[in-house]
Amino acid sequence: MAVRTVGSDSDFLRQLEGYGLSTIEVHYFLPDHPALLQLFAFQQYDIAPKFPVLRDFLDYWRREIEGPLHSVRVAHKHLIGPQEWRAVDGIISIH
Repeated sequence: MAVRTVGSDSDFLRQLEGYGLSTIEVHYFLPDHPALLQLFAFQQYDIAPKFPVLRDFLDYWRREIEGPLHSVRVAHKHLIGPQEWRAVDGIISIH
């Protein structure tokens, strides 16, 4: 029987697989008012530098959403990395 994790457990497992947190800003034109630029911002887990999840989302946007894209900005941070963990030799006493 397979165990399926949800919520933060699956997010943690994705981080162990190399995913980091991406913050994305999608700037697009409104279909009814092409002179107006709109902003859609969100966060998702993705793998830098190829960003396969973001690419799939943008492909969906181009196919299904009427608002033409103007630009996309991405900030990415690996939340788990080798610099964040270190072995400690010794005993830590808490009184």
